[in-house]
Amino acid sequence: ILDIAGVGFLVGLGMMMLRRWRFGLPQLDYARPDRKPGEYYRTGYVKDDQIFLWGLFWIGVTGFALEGLRISADRPLFEIWSVVGWQIANLFDVFGLAPTTASQLHLYTWWFHAILALAFIAYIPYSKAIHMLVDIANLLFHDEMSSKRLPAVPEGAASMGYQSLADCTWKELMDLDACTKCGRCHVACPAQASGAPLSPRDLILELREHAEQVFGGRSWLHEEARRGGNGEVTGGVIRAETLWACTTCMACVEACPVGIEHVPLIVQMRRKLVEDGTMDSNLQAVLEKLSRYGNSFGQSERLRGRWTQGLPFKIKDVRKEPAEYLWFVGDYASYDPSLQELTRTTGRVFHKAGLDFGILYDGEKNSGNDVRRVGEEGLFENLVHKNLSVIQKCKFKGIVTTDPHSYNTLKNEYPEFIPPGNGAWQVSHYTEILASLLETRQLPLARRLSYRVTYHDPCYLARYNGVMEAPRRILRALGVECVEMPRSGESTFCCGAGGGRLWMSDTRSPGVATPSEQRIEEALALGNIDIFLVACPKDVTMYRDAVKTLGNEGRIVVKDLIELVEEAL
Repeated sequence: ILDIAGVGFLVGLGMMMLRRWRFGLPQLDYARPDRKPGEYYRTGYVKDDQIFLWGLFWIGVTGFALEGLRISADRPLFEIWSVVGWQIANLFDVFGLAPTTASQLHLYTWWFHAILALAFIAYIPYSKAIHMLVDIANLLFHDEMSSKRLPAVPEGAASMGYQSLADCTWKELMDLDACTKCGRCHVACPAQASGAPLSPRDLILELREHAEQVFGGRSWLHEEARRGGNGEVTGGVIRAETLWACTTCMACVEACPVGIEHVPLIVQMRRKLVEDGTMDSNLQAVLEKLSRYGNSFGQSERLRGRWTQGLPFKIKDVRKEPAEYLWFVGDYASYDPSLQELTRTTGRVFHKAGLDFGILYDGEKNSGNDVRRVGEEGLFENLVHKNLSVIQKCKFKGIVTTDPHSYNTLKNEYPEFIPPGNGAWQVSHYTEILASLLETRQLPLARRLSYRVTYHDPCYLARYNGVMEAPRRILRALGVECVEMPRSGESTFCCGAGGGRLWMSDTRSPGVATPSEQRIEEALALGNIDIFLVACPKDVTMYRDAVKTLGNEGRIVVKDLIELVEEAL
């Protein structure tokens, strides 16, 4: 078995050499915008590659030579099972190698093979092969909550965010060495797909290359970076437009096989840009509105609950009377005129289901999820404290929201701001509540629907929080035929609105479709889809705009899942 594996090992190395040095790597280099395919192997990586490949090759060759000499020296019969070594021994016999000579050569070959193998092991920490060791540690210390629950700014910190490599944590520095350049994050990234100036892979590699240049070659975990130095990166090595292109959809983190956490690092550098005022003018205006009014529309707080006026019943004010559920509505569902009827639809369905619910009216502020991912940590904490000061005075059993962005921060980040002993709440997305009500027949349907639909999983619902089955349970109860898109569930594709991108100017390359347009095209490719279903107010806006832009208004309709539920009722 070892002999056969050894032959496969040498053949594989031969194929690797041939591919890299004869044909280059056009398929594997993923066309970096600033580098031609294979350029890594012409700018400093050739020597490393040669040591790595030839080192392994000669370890393999001398291993087989060692086995052949050992067999040739005394010919034990059981060694016939060493299918390669036995034939090498036969070859030595053909050349007239005596057993005593084979025994002497075996000693020298053993030492040469041992020194070569141990030298290769010693070389690993100083080579690109360091990820063979680092990846194990990186996966061991990978924090699945790192993007879902971003870190606060440490008390007494000199800066809000990261300016240099010296600001990075040991885990973030280990991420740099762990990258294997596989490009999975690059392929998954919606910003990269739309031609925006961001590749998660390139961001990590550029930071690693910078660390190597500044600190004199490869170093174990770039430990010199932690002692300071001229390792400034934000706005320099990593350009501001690169950082602002991120939608914080977490596709890169999910796709990475070695546990690299791109999103927290990007947000930390964004915090520095926000501190320096280096940001899109539209984004700056929205942040000012959020600071002044508590919502991204710049509307009066008193208008937040105006959408309820079109309902035939009164929704409770949870600040004044207790309810089983506090419905955290969110900015877009409250203020966007094109979405207010959708919000009323949700209210009507909750009412028909007999759900005991209420809202905060003008006591609700923006949840702050995207504010935090933009990098405005101070404003995020201000919004959290304002919301908590109201919420903690109310009597309810759980929170329900229609907005996956609010769902994430209320569920994963708000508990850190609640004093110990004050308790926390169960946070649910509306699809989770309705799925349970339908299955227990507390929400009886009047009829089944016969549409052919496809469902888009919101990033903050599916990838961030694993809520994928509840919407599909509803679809099964409704009787519709759901055709899954190639990218669904945890592998869903981003609409392009997250991470504050909804509030920024377009940065994609001319002529390249936006992430939302690409998603609509993906749905149309399924053929004969009646409805493109979503479960997020922002998604409704993004995808309806995409359908109009693509000129497909007669071919597919964008609806929220709640609209089908009301139709079936």
